Amino acid sequence: MVETSGAPVTAIVDGFTDLLNEVVVRGEDRSLELVLRRGRERLFERYWLPSLEAGGVGVQICPLHGTTAPPGEARAWAAAQEAEFRQAVEENGARACQVRSRDELDADSLRLILSMEGVEPLEGDPHSFDEWYRRGVRMVSLTWNYANEFAGGIATPMQGLTDRGRSLVRRLPELGVVLDLAHASEQTWRDVMEEEIPFSVSHACCRAVHDHRRNLADWQLEALADRGGVLGMMALAFVVDPDTPTLSRWLDHFDHAVEVMGIDHVGLGADFVAQVDSATPLRDPDGTAQFKAKIGLEGFTAPDGYPALVASLRQRGYDSGRLEAIASGNWLRVLRGTLPA
Repeated sequence: MVETSGAPVTAIVDGFTDLLNEVVVRGEDRSLELVLRRGRERLFERYWLPSLEAGGVGVQICPLHGTTAPPGEARAWAAAQEAEFRQAVEENGARACQVRSRDELDADSLRLILSMEGVEPLEGDPHSFDEWYRRGVRMVSLTWNYANEFAGGIATPMQGLTDRGRSLVRRLPELGVVLDLAHASEQTWRDVMEEEIPFSVSHACCRAVHDHRRNLADWQLEALADRGGVLGMMALAFVVDPDTPTLSRWLDHFDHAVEVMGIDHVGLGADFVAQVDSATPLRDPDGTAQFKAKIGLEGFTAPDGYPALVASLRQRGYDSGRLEAIASGNWLRVLRGTLPA
């Protein structure tokens, strides 16, 4: 429960944050290239779990990343992250659990859901997703910024779904997996729309408010609403407004998304970064954590900031029912309607 000056919000559902990217891998330089961490440091328990609990997060979707791994190592990198995720859940069983089915969304502890950002770990084989489904992956985005064997990303706007991509996106709803079009090219969007399957967007903002290629144009917002999906509002300065990276400016994106799509299609997908390294400056000799911290919003760089967001939304005029929809209800509707029994 998120306590603020008004009526409390039941919980927060966050559609995307870089928890595993920090627990298992870290940036070695300002290009954000990643290397595997070494050692068992219980980083989730020490840095992420207290902040998630303090922020009233009830459900956190946690992406596996393999896109920026060295050639041929994407599967191994994602597997290492999944193993660390599993260990973190086991070590904190009284406080956190993994969600694989819709019934598990009703657990009393922090509920963690695996997703995959970019399908490079499939190594070009759509059938290999069955392995990741068994590991518990329940949301999948096809790309990061760049094209792969399945689809085009925002860096390749004219490239859409390949035959492998079509096979995969048709399989996901059959399994009970949410298709995520974050980072996808506009042609990929159009190709997915031809397939007439549901989809959501885990983390982005609105291009009409700030013109950035990672943000969604109004036609994409309209398509998202038509498919019953949710947009997780992303809390990083470069998509909100690098000149005014404030909560108030972020709320302008909420307002626009609600205006175009309606209240039932707006949620949260903050994409928090740098929780570990910013707390341990001696581990940051190259300045990566300081660099990452600069791309957050002023006063909102960690899950424990969610009460401030809830208060700001309330001040902006979002009442209890509309506020609850954004904080948790919309994502829960999508998850309950998609996940297997």
